[in-house]
Amino acid sequence: MENQAMNVVTEFLTAVQKGNTEKLGTLLHPEAKWSQPGDNMVSGFKSSAGEVFQMVGQMFELSSNTLALTEIKVLAENGDSVACLVHWKAKHPNGQVLDIDNIDVYTVENGLINNVVVYSEDIDVENEFWIK
Repeated sequence: MENQAMNVVTEFLTAVQKGNTEKLGTLLHPEAKWSQPGDNMVSGFKSSAGEVFQMVGQMFELSSNTLALTEIKVLAENGDSVACLVHWKAKHPNGQVLDIDNIDVYTVENGLINNVVVYSEDIDVENEFWIK
């Protein structure tokens, strides 16, 4: 299907923005691989959708439910992969703010996201925010 990867990733990111976890679950392969950069409480390799949702839950907990995908700046497709330039914001109860761009690369197969690699604009800022 032409543009399948782009359509799936666009649906996924829209669901992230809307907090639609039910939709997210239908777009992420149960054995999805996810590489989250850094050396902090949420970084590392995740090997299932369950581990990804656990990581996201921890991000919401650490940010007092303020984590938000505020902008999808660029989506670029190459076959079954889509690279995305996205902007995230979050705030700790102590006032510390995360205001950062990431580049995410999603791989789609059979209509499901099965691999994600995240690149951070500033890994030191993320390590500090996500508690190194």
